[in-house]
Amino acid sequence: MSDRIIIFDTTLRDGEQAPGASMTIDEKLRMAHQLARLNVDVIEAGFPISSPAQFEAVQRIAAEVEGPVICALARAREEDIRAAAEALKPGRRTRIHTFIATSDIHIDAKFGDDRYGRTLAEKRRTILRLAEEAVRLARTFTDDVEFSAEDAGRTDVGYLAEVVQVAIEAGATTINLPDTTGYCTPDEYAAMFREVIRRVQPPPHVIFSAHCHDDLGLAVANSLAAVQAGVRQIECTINGIGERAGNAALEEVVMALKVRGERFGRLQVNIVTQYLTETSRMVSMATGFPVPPNKAIVGRNAFSHEAGIHQHGVLRRRDTYEIMRAEDVGQEPEQIRLGRHSGRHGLFSRLAKLGIEVPEERKEEIYRRFLALADLKKEIYDEDLRRLVAEQPDENPEALYQLMEMHVATGTHRAPEAEVQILNRATNTLHIGRATGDGPVNAIYKAIDQAVGAAHELVSYELRSVTEGADAVGEVTVVIDFNGTRFKGVARHTDVLRASADAYLEAINQLEQYRADRESVSFVNAGIMQSFGGAAA
Repeated sequence: MSDRIIIFDTTLRDGEQAPGASMTIDEKLRMAHQLARLNVDVIEAGFPISSPAQFEAVQRIAAEVEGPVICALARAREEDIRAAAEALKPGRRTRIHTFIATSDIHIDAKFGDDRYGRTLAEKRRTILRLAEEAVRLARTFTDDVEFSAEDAGRTDVGYLAEVVQVAIEAGATTINLPDTTGYCTPDEYAAMFREVIRRVQPPPHVIFSAHCHDDLGLAVANSLAAVQAGVRQIECTINGIGERAGNAALEEVVMALKVRGERFGRLQVNIVTQYLTETSRMVSMATGFPVPPNKAIVGRNAFSHEAGIHQHGVLRRRDTYEIMRAEDVGQEPEQIRLGRHSGRHGLFSRLAKLGIEVPEERKEEIYRRFLALADLKKEIYDEDLRRLVAEQPDENPEALYQLMEMHVATGTHRAPEAEVQILNRATNTLHIGRATGDGPVNAIYKAIDQAVGAAHELVSYELRSVTEGADAVGEVTVVIDFNGTRFKGVARHTDVLRASADAYLEAINQLEQYRADRESVSFVNAGIMQSFGGAAA
């Protein structure tokens, strides 16, 4: 038994059959070059008989892509096999992959016509003959012929062994027994291979192959179980794309064999794993299928840590929570993601990496404000952190007015309405303002003016996004005018209406502070003048 696992990539054939995943010829060619860079052993480039575009794609890949064996699919029909051979003609290392259905369910559905026989036994004999003829014809074009028994996972094992025996005697060098419908469990799938191999006793040059679908989420598990049963080729796709629920994901199969090598007898896998994430993203771009964030190996969150306990552990020693190195699969190492579950270690470690030193006396305040922001945002980005440290604490003890509550209502056929509750700290009284406006911000400002008992002249209003994401922090800058003197308020919040209200109130508070300072100066000056007047008398 060989100590090497052949990685047979069918992203460009079975993967592309996923509804909506079709690629242009140029996209398939680019992907084939990337798969060669990834160092897959076999590229199944397409199904030439199915369309002129499929034929051309296989032909161009065979002519232009070097390294892997280039394979084309063909039903057990003469016209299919000749089309595959013609498309592969420019290639140096090529394989014809021919298949026929073998399960009773498939025989009933596909070979129901009496010309294949009137009984199940007769139909089975017809399939044996068609399989033999297909393999023999394929061998006239190439020495590398793969035969698949479609729906092998639900085929009677005795009949399956007969089909395999016929295919090997006709010249097949690879025997694929697929779990076409994703029906098998790992122990069943492995037992099927063991029994077929025991009955057939294949010659050493024949490789058995697993091709698993993911209808029950078991495609990778079944593929690995097959390896333990003697299989030495795994058929898989990047990101696990394919018919229905997809195929076994190449990146998961490969890394399982590498990370858990001791469980599989240290089998050799020639994939350049550092290109896994890059290849995954290329397939996602070409097909339009996004990679789920929690996708194993290549997902955005695969090496990310948000929980404080996990961050603390990973920062001390990566293998506390990471069973492989992120850089080994082309991901960024030590991805500390900051959010509401993060702890102090994660926060201050990220700040240190950004070159931001936080004085000891500010750490508790920064952490408290970080948690407050994390309750509003799903993820805290580096720009959020820079601004968090640069800003002073939100509370201004000298501010006269404080926003306690705000409600805003708007709609397609109604004027925006706002209600605010403003605390006057000097008198410790709560004032309520209600107003309608041309827009929600205008309504809020009118309501605030009503609550504080004075109208204010708005000179400018500016809103901009200061951080990333759909829940980005919005920064509002407001300028108001009082007798030719201008006062600016700036506020930031994930809710731009809240930021608008806070900025406006900050500008009003600055105006009130200005008035208080002027009154204080006037009072002092009056006292000084009174003193001078008294001395002169």
